Amino acid sequence: MKLLFGNKKNDLLSLLKKQDPAAQKVFYEQHVRRFLSVSKSYVSDLYQAEDCVIKAFCKIFKHIESFRGESNLESWARRIVVNECLNFIKSHKTVFYLDEINQSFHEDIHEADIEFDFNAQDLLDQLPDAYRMVFNLHVLEGYSHQEIADTLKISTAVSKTQLFRAKEKLRKIYFQQQKQLKNEHF
Repeated sequence: MKLLFGNKKNDLLSLLKKQDPAAQKVFYEQHVRRFLSVSKSYVSDLYQAEDCVIKAFCKIFKHIESFRGESNLESWARRIVVNECLNFIKSHKTVFYLDEINQSFHEDIHEADIEFDFNAQDLLDQLPDAYRMVFNLHVLEGYSHQEIADTLKISTAVSKTQLFRAKEKLRKIYFQQQKQLKNEHF
């Protein structure tokens, strides 16, 4: 069934708020791939990532009435996907945050981007859960360290440490893989 919308976003939203199954299907089809990619960046197992996305869509449709339009619908829904992934990780795994922090250590941290020549997801999958969660929340979702600390119940210093260590680990993995590729070609 194809829905025709005049003002597509507002019409789709109003139909979603009426729990219209066809509108839910359209919204699902428009966003499922993107949300699965988001979920996969937090939960490395594909089947578990899919479960998180399905649960997130259920919550999105169930709580669509609470959407107030303060952000766009996709951002609101994406946040639900991220929260579902974080809830999954908290309930199924033990994540350790190292709290060995030297305050001067954080003053030298600079946010440097890594350029990926291949699938970034492969690199993220190699990070420990704690590193990956903080990295994703900060780099992909744009959370501040205070928001990360509040969400994960850690200090901002731990958040900064985990981000720094995640970036260092990604660099190491990236350069090891580049070295391995060079060796294979010679």
